Order: sequence, then structure tokens, then C-alpha cells
Amino acid sequence: MTEQASRAPLVALVVGPNSTYAAGPGLAETWPRAELASRVAAVSARSHPRWVIWSADSSLREVVSAGVDPARTWDLAEAHLIIHGGSGASPGRVVAGCRGLAEGDVPPPRPHRLAGFDDDLFDVAAGGPGEETALTGTGHLRADALTGWATTPERLREIAALALECQAHQEESLRAIGGDRAERMIRTVWSESAAAVLCLELERDGLPVDRLAAEDLIGAAAGPRPTDEADAARIRAQRDHVVVRHAPGRGRVDLRNPAQVKDLLASAGVRTPTTRAWVLEPYRDTHPLVDALLTWRKDERIATTYGYRWLDEHVGADDRLRGTWTVCDGAAGRMTAQHGLHNLPTPLRPAIRAAPGHVFVRADLGQVEPRVLAVVSSDPALAEATRSDDLYAPVAATLGVARPLAKVAVLAAMYGQRSGAAGEALTGLERAYPVAMRLLDATYARGVAREPIRTFGGRLIRLDPAAPDAAASSEPSGIPDRSEGARGRYARNAIIQGSAAELFKAWAATVRHEVAPLRGQIVLCLHDELLVHVPEERAREASRAVEQSLTAAARRWAETDRVRFVVDIAIVRRWSDAKD
Repeated sequence: MTEQASRAPLVALVVGPNSTYAAGPGLAETWPRAELASRVAAVSARSHPRWVIWSADSSLREVVSAGVDPARTWDLAEAHLIIHGGSGASPGRVVAGCRGLAEGDVPPPRPHRLAGFDDDLFDVAAGGPGEETALTGTGHLRADALTGWATTPERLREIAALALECQAHQEESLRAIGGDRAERMIRTVWSESAAAVLCLELERDGLPVDRLAAEDLIGAAAGPRPTDEADAARIRAQRDHVVVRHAPGRGRVDLRNPAQVKDLLASAGVRTPTTRAWVLEPYRDTHPLVDALLTWRKDERIATTYGYRWLDEHVGADDRLRGTWTVCDGAAGRMTAQHGLHNLPTPLRPAIRAAPGHVFVRADLGQVEPRVLAVVSSDPALAEATRSDDLYAPVAATLGVARPLAKVAVLAAMYGQRSGAAGEALTGLERAYPVAMRLLDATYARGVAREPIRTFGGRLIRLDPAAPDAAASSEPSGIPDRSEGARGRYARNAIIQGSAAELFKAWAATVRHEVAPLRGQIVLCLHDELLVHVPEERAREASRAVEQSLTAAARRWAETDRVRFVVDIAIVRRWSDAKD
């Protein structure tokens, strides 16, 4: 961020049920809810503040919906997650974290009141409607502080003062935790806060869809649109027959039942421990049944998850696919979305088409994880390898192995695989890139010991059983509570995935501002990929802005230019036109 951004005045914005309140240098005003967007726009143009908000979703949804860009924010919820970990941060949790109170004692949301009843025991738990303070007797934020309680200017002012108090405490905590890396952690809060605003913009704008093409693609996989339930059953049976006809005499088989599928495969001489696709793939050419089954599964996924109902329910009258976006999926910190925006099947990508007169600038980060490892570990040899467009080529030359093996070895090092050819190549990696390998091994050990770790940008990843929002998983969105090896592998991967997510969001936040003057919009954030919707005549400018934004964002995030990040950019009309 620029020096000007770091000096931006802090203005607390509190959105109550009937009115809003803004408090900052030279500003202490109550605004009608109807004027929220215009007032935010006016203050932003006048003093360029950093808005202190309890969360983008609760404070800025109306602002963003009106097309106003609150350029700088300090999202208290996102800052809380960086400092304390987890995947959820209500205002009550934020206050508890800042005041050193137990999160387990945060007053729960109040249940809906029964008609005909006024105050009840739940009001006492929330703080009591007659109490003139936002805090309970134990120092927690009352559950209804920002909903039913914040109905007067005085109460809104109190919550605004509390927001500024929490911001000051969070910044103090970041400086205490970060030490000489404190400014890096503060920049992480800024970029995560910007990503939270971007999530609202993604929900507002949606992803352009060619509805007719989507209908055709769904029909190719799922069959024609059924007229009723009986017709739907007939179409399902036709899809199933394409598979079971390769096992004549077997009778009725439920392809949605793994046990029956396993028996079906065994009858064809294919015996496997499970029926997962990656297990069956090597058998595709051994029997036509396997190929038909794997093809059926892809079609079935479209039919059941991305079929006609999905199209009708989630693609609006303006031919835009919309879903709720989340800035942080948990420990890894990746952006996620609902309604297929994050896992749309490849066969449906041709239906993602830019609006008339527009194109997509599709930008995909190249080999981002090993490049992030070079930053996180400060390994000079690995940093030197990133100077190449293809990082795996110099690694292969250093190890004296073929490029494919070098790639597998590097990925295996980050994912914790130590068997097979990749495991043998790890010995060479340890000699060639000792600093990076020591970091991964040390992180693995911390995972085994259930010790907390932090990403490069400072996000806390708790690995203890009491970690907030912990869930058994082998992916970085949940905390595994299984074998020691699983926890170790999870930790060494999460520190890279989490750091990469921070870089990606810093890049996306930069792109968001750079393409706005070109009338460009980010319409999709997918792992390491951005899709920018832009008028066709501004496409070249937008392409340059996206690439330059990566250079600038990576340099700020990494605090060095020794590690090079690369991006593959294509200007396309349909998402499928961009070749991976």
C-alpha cells in the first residue's frame, strides 16, 4: 500500500436498523439508512478515509449495491480471523478477542420473539432492552447490539467508539505479534478487507452466462428437460443404460450405490478397493464398462448439481450467475463461492460468455505454490529458480532429473509425499534447496505437535483440538484430527496454500482498482485465476493493468523483488477459449 493509504484517517461506520453513524476526525454524524451510500461516497471523495467496519457484509452491502466503492477499509471481522484464527467472527467474537474474554461466553444470537410477548429471559441474556450500554455485565457485546438495540444516535455512537477501540487493539496486537513483520500483517488486514468488499461486488455483478449455450450443454450431458417426474425417471434410466448395457445379464443396478457399482465392476473383471474416479482411471482402457461409468459420472454430476434446476434458480433474468462469496474459507484463507461459481464443471465453461461488446481478460498465476515457498522460506537458491518462466526447468537441471520428476518432487515436498520416485527426488531437493526444505520439515513437526502456525502474511492456523471452527478434513479448509502424519502434512501444505491465498487476494484487490477506470470488473476469482469482464476496446489496457498489478502486489506482499511471479493472460469471449 502507498504511504498515503497508510496515513488514511480512520472513520468508524455503524449500520443500525433505522439509521447509520460515522465517527472519525472532524466527523460525528447520524445518517438516514436511505442516504448511506451517498454519504459514504461524499466522505470518501472528501477525505479518503479507511472505513472501520464490523464486517463488509453487515456494513457495506447497501453501499456496494448502489455502485459506491469504499476504497479503503479495516474489516474488524477479517482482522480478528488473522489474529485469532478460525473462519467466523461475529461482532461479539471481535469484542471478546480484543478484551481478552472467552469466545465461548459470547452471548448467542437472540431467538425470534413469540408473537404477543415482549421482554423475556432471552433479553436478559442479551443485555436487556432497557440497559443503556452495548456491553453486558461481563464485558461482552450484547447479542442484539447492532440489530434491535442500536436504535438511537447515542447507542450508535457508543458502538462506533467501540469499533475504533477494537481497531486500535487489533493494530496493537498485530504489532506485538508481528514484531519486525508487523507492517506486513497490517497490509494483510488491508488486502483481506478489500477482498471482503470484492466479495460483495462479485455477488452484485454476477458471472455472465450464455443461457442458450448452457441449455444445450446441460442437454448433452443430462438429456432433454423433463416434463414431469415420470419423464425425469425415464431420462435417468436412459443415462444409466449406457453403462449397464456393458454388463448384460446383471439385472437392475443402482449406479448411485457404491457397493452395487463395485459388484458390477467385479463382474467385468475389474476389482478395486473403492470406486473413486482416480482409482478407476487406470482401468479405463481395460473394459468398456469402466470408460462408460467414468463418462456417466461426469454427466450425472451435471444432471444432478448443474442441471436445469440450477440454471433456473441461480442464473438471473439478466443472464448472470450469482452466489454468496466468502473471503476466507477457514484455515487456508481462500475465497469461496456458492451455486457452482467455484466448481463449475469444465464441460459447462463454454456457456460462460462475455456480454455483447465485452470480452474476458483471463489471468492465471503460473506455478504459484513453489514461488510462494521461495518467498516464505527465503531460500536464495529457490528464489533464483523463480527467475525462469518455467520454474521446474532450472530445478530439474539442478537435480539432474527430467522436468516431470522435478515437478512431482517439488509438489510432493509441499504436500508431504515421501514415497515412490518423488520421495527419492526429495533427497536432491534437500541438498539443492535446504532452507525451503527445513521450513517445510519444521512446519510438519509443528503440525504433528499440534502447535499453531502462521502464514507469511500472519494468519493464525490453530492445530489444537479446541481450534475454533475445526473440522476433520485433509484439506486446508479444516483442521485434521487424525494421525500425526496427517496433521503434519496438513500444516506444511496450509502454510503454503494460506500464504498463496494472501498473495492472490492482494493481487485481486490491486486489479480491482486498476481496471475500474477502464470500466472493467472482476467477475470470477477461482483459486489462482481471475476473470475480468471489460469492454472489448479496453481489453489490451486491462491486460497490461492485470500483469502490472501482479508485479506491484507481489513486490509489496513479498517485500522483495528477488522472487518472480508469472501470469498467463488471454483475451477471450468465452471462458473455455482460454487454454490451460
